[in-house]
Amino acid sequence: MSSETVVLKVKMSCTGCSGAVNRVLEKMEESFDIDLKEQKVTVKGNVKPQEVFETVSKTGKKTEFWVEPVENKPVEAAAEIDNKPSEVAAIGSAESDNNKPLEDSNVVSVEPDNKPSETATVAA
Repeated sequence: MSSETVVLKVKMSCTGCSGAVNRVLEKMEESFDIDLKEQKVTVKGNVKPQEVFETVSKTGKKTEFWVEPVENKPVEAAAEIDNKPSEVAAIGSAESDNNKPLEDSNVVSVEPDNKPSETATVAA
């Protein structure tokens, strides 16, 4: 069996709780760390994740596998998007010097990132 690292989230509210987890893990004879503040238990060694889970669950404490939060990529702040001009920008005036209607004006459809969209239409 190869060396594994198993990380669990264990509901521990006091040192008595972490002591109970400590007692069951000592019997496994593997390296482990208990972080009461984070409610995180890390076990390293020749272990199977399910066996570690079952061992810690014997304490009666709510136990689950630790899941790292997914980092969200930064997105433009909503306030910035809301303060931008309309997604459609007109170049020129609604009516040109020749009094032609708007559809004959230069009109470019623009996405929120100010790049022309793939369906942009420029009328001459």
